Amino acid sequence: MTGRLLLLDSASLYFRAFYGVPEVVGPSGVPTNAVRGLLDMIASLVERSRPTHLVACWDNDWRPAFRVAAIPTYKTHRVADGAAPVPDPDGGTGVVEEEVPDRLAVQVPIIVDALAALGIARVGVDGHEADDVIGTLTTLHRGELPIDIVTGDRDLFQLVDDANEVRVLYTARGGVRNPDLVDEAFLQEKYGVADGAAYADMAVLRGDTSDGLPGVTGIGEKTAAKLITTYGSLQALRDAIDAGDPAIKGAQRARLEAGADYLDAAPRVVEVVRDAPVGEVDLRVPSRVADPALMSRLAVDHGLTSSFDRVISALRLG
Repeated sequence: MTGRLLLLDSASLYFRAFYGVPEVVGPSGVPTNAVRGLLDMIASLVERSRPTHLVACWDNDWRPAFRVAAIPTYKTHRVADGAAPVPDPDGGTGVVEEEVPDRLAVQVPIIVDALAALGIARVGVDGHEADDVIGTLTTLHRGELPIDIVTGDRDLFQLVDDANEVRVLYTARGGVRNPDLVDEAFLQEKYGVADGAAYADMAVLRGDTSDGLPGVTGIGEKTAAKLITTYGSLQALRDAIDAGDPAIKGAQRARLEAGADYLDAAPRVVEVVRDAPVGEVDLRVPSRVADPALMSRLAVDHGLTSSFDRVISALRLG
């Protein structure tokens, strides 16, 4: 396999930039720390990985209806007070507004324009999160070329696949300059599970309070990993419970049986969509600046010349 596909969990990265980069206000009076930070992250990633294909994956809906229908508590703590559906900037259906700091919210349209000016593909799908775009593009292109998924979200560990050279560059601790390289050996060492599919099953059992997923009461991460490793999958574990496996007994059996309704619903929330309608998209890194006039305007209005120059240099654009 030649080349490399770099999939960016865009919101994860620009939130990190917003909180990690000192605020700078451009000539327009709008803060630009998230914009600068994201552009610098892209430059660093490109300089190190030399991808042939690059996609900024987008949350057209950060809290999709199909996940909320399955688990109503999904991300409820992130809903803005008094939020109602708001128009999608790309003309899609309205989505409930996420709690986003005002000084970040004003930067998101600038990020959209900056990516368009550079010619970096930005892909979102109505009714889906960026995770689903990443899951779909990974499924479509695995085996064709190595894939690196750049994110601070553990949910995407489920896509790790050594056989098809899919790994996650996990930025939560070391950022994009020193990410954790998540492959199957990492999953085994850190969580005691063999691969991405086993991680997803373990995550269902364990739950995730940051996403409003309760998990099975009394089943922590280590126990969840042991159960999945022992039985091979969540479905196999549930089949064993239904069959009266004597190894599952006492309080543990009671907890798993009490969590049956949750276990029926949670996989639809935890598992990323693999067949979102992403359409035909040119994923190749740009060979030239797509819109020099737009880039010039953004650079002047927001003081972004140095950030654009770094990305242009990293991408080796003419």
